[in-house]
Amino acid sequence: MKNLFDLSGKVAIVTGSTKGIGRAIAYQMALHGADVVISSRKEEACESVTSEINEKLESGLGSATSIPCHIGRKDDLQSLVDSTRDKLGKIDILVCNAAVNPFYGSMLDISDGAYEKILDSNVKSNHWLSQMVIPEMKERGDGVILIVSSIGGMNGSPTLGTYGVSKAADMAIVRNISSEFGSFNVRANAIAPGLVRTDFARALWEDSETLKNATQGSHLKRIGEPNEIAGTAVFLASSAGSFVTGQTIVVDGGR
Repeated sequence: MKNLFDLSGKVAIVTGSTKGIGRAIAYQMALHGADVVISSRKEEACESVTSEINEKLESGLGSATSIPCHIGRKDDLQSLVDSTRDKLGKIDILVCNAAVNPFYGSMLDISDGAYEKILDSNVKSNHWLSQMVIPEMKERGDGVILIVSSIGGMNGSPTLGTYGVSKAADMAIVRNISSEFGSFNVRANAIAPGLVRTDFARALWEDSETLKNATQGSHLKRIGEPNEIAGTAVFLASSAGSFVTGQTIVVDGGR
């Protein structure tokens, strides 16, 4: 019987893939056979993670390729897409993982600059990348777009409001892509993690008491690990998830 999670022959771009959730997604996709593009702002970090993944992979599995990119710059995003096609021939899977949150506090206090940076990085860049890859996927009659959103997009917050707004918008983007391009077998889904052990969320798990308070509302009573999000991404990108589109999959330990 066919392995439903096999990604052999697929090419995947994963933004923000030099650490945390993005790195885990890239490694697991390569482990399942995909040729994966490692991308973040710093070339040195991309090269390091690319080498590490390629050294870990056994012969016959996927591969990793380094293409640095600043997600806030449209020219950089176009270069990422063009370079991927030049090096690997196509783009089957787009994983929009990179995101920022430069502000913590009341919506009354956020500056215009911080507000725009959050929406530009967390929403507009995903929209731009989707515009760049969908025509190829539509023509081929096959493609997957995943956006790493957050449970913050499902709840209001007195301190992370704009971040939540951006993550709610990501959920809307995948619904719209699914609605418009589903008939061409282009699937789009969002993943909404809860608290995961990443540098991005370090302030919520580094202190044991803070971690206890942050996880007491979840059924599993613990923090998540990056690989637990990566498993969902592999599922959604593979044949195992071929009838799932337009959805937001919550991965939060039962919170």
